[in-house]
Amino acid sequence: MTRPPWGERSEGPHVAEEAFHKAERGPAGRPPGERFGVYVHIPFCSKRCDYCAFATWTDRHHLHAEYIAACRAELTAADLVPATSVFVGGGTPSLIEPLLLTGLLADVRRAPGAEVTVECNPDNVSLALMRTYRDAGVNRISLGVQSTVPHVLESLGREHDRAAVASAAEAIEAAGFASFNADVIYGAAGESLADWETTLRDVLALAPSPPHISAYGLTVEAGTPLAAQPARHPDDDDQASKYLLAHQMLTDAGLANYEISNWARPGHECRHNALYWDQGNYRGIGCAAHSHADGRRWWNHHTPNRYVDAVGSGATTESGNECLDAETREVEALQLCLRTRHGVPAGALDESDPDLAGLVERQGERLVLTVAGKLLANEVALRLRTSAPTT
Repeated sequence: MTRPPWGERSEGPHVAEEAFHKAERGPAGRPPGERFGVYVHIPFCSKRCDYCAFATWTDRHHLHAEYIAACRAELTAADLVPATSVFVGGGTPSLIEPLLLTGLLADVRRAPGAEVTVECNPDNVSLALMRTYRDAGVNRISLGVQSTVPHVLESLGREHDRAAVASAAEAIEAAGFASFNADVIYGAAGESLADWETTLRDVLALAPSPPHISAYGLTVEAGTPLAAQPARHPDDDDQASKYLLAHQMLTDAGLANYEISNWARPGHECRHNALYWDQGNYRGIGCAAHSHADGRRWWNHHTPNRYVDAVGSGATTESGNECLDAETREVEALQLCLRTRHGVPAGALDESDPDLAGLVERQGERLVLTVAGKLLANEVALRLRTSAPTT
């Protein structure tokens, strides 16, 4: 799976603002301080895509059982509070033997009404697997579609086809899932604007149509095979055109753009991602998983072997950490809020700055990115002023 640093990327208005805030807060409309997330990293893939920089391996499948046992041991030792959201990502979680994964999920204490998401590749999805997940309390699937156009899928290194995507959507519905996400990527080498439109039309035409769609521009990550092939790097203008097309088609289909790369029907916003965007607390389980608690961030050992060995020997799984001061947290809060449809407090930007003309608009006491502003969000973020309140 691919996932940008802001979430689902898992997964941050066509409804009243109060109701929308409640949907993003999750069970009982809990504010950020009362929510808690658990992220479980599954690092196994059948094939590594050449653009992927995540901690994934194609040659460690013999570790499945040992790795899941280590994750369960880490969970038990952590003695976590009940989670309001759980996200199982990777890697390809759907490669793990179903009973191993559901056994791990059974160890995660969950609050009533918790959102529980598992990432899946279309070619791994079956009705039996979806029913097993559903019976284990999973209530949301994130499907790595990426494209439905054969030559674009080949360019991305994906192994499924359009038929597998349609079959997966049918299995998700037949198993009783009321919500699922479809991930798509634009900007691959050889992808035309017409190809991208075909992917969007195909995804919207799925039966059922996904109530949540995440659309990301292909990024070039240092150290990946793609990074060493400049001729295949995405073009900024091409990606801008494709983003605008996605925004138009998805909003026309009734999905609200609640974060730059995420669109959803009311009530289907990803609550786990909203926790990240609100700087909430969460615990990462597994190799390379990141955690956050009140301004302290830490991450586990990168490789599954080292992680398993650390758990088995009773050593710490923590590989590194950082503590954010108040100013850094305030800057990050504004940067994250800017990406969402809630925007930032009006005082966080100078409305008289001519460079911001057409990029932000006032909504009450907040400034929100326009569609043009979403294309230049990083540039707008450079002009944020941290003296403003963040709520």
